[in-house]
Amino acid sequence: MIANPISTQQGRKTMLLRTIETFLRTHAMPATKFGRLAAHDPRFVLDLRMGRIPRPDTELRTRAWMQGYADGTAEMVKEAA
Repeated sequence: MIANPISTQQGRKTMLLRTIETFLRTHAMPATKFGRLAAHDPRFVLDLRMGRIPRPDTELRTRAWMQGYADGTAEMVKEAA
């Protein structure tokens, strides 16, 4: 059976949004700042919340940015200790 591409895209968007929402809470970062830094679009998270489905390459870049930010934050915490 072939998966419905629309439902697959919706599922990806939902998982990305959940990941971003967790990231925002963990790092106490406003959604607009995240959008500017990660996607060069201050409305990025707000648009995702309203149903925007990002392109696969945008999702990959966003996830990579979050990982890099988290790694950098962890490194700063180690240095401070």
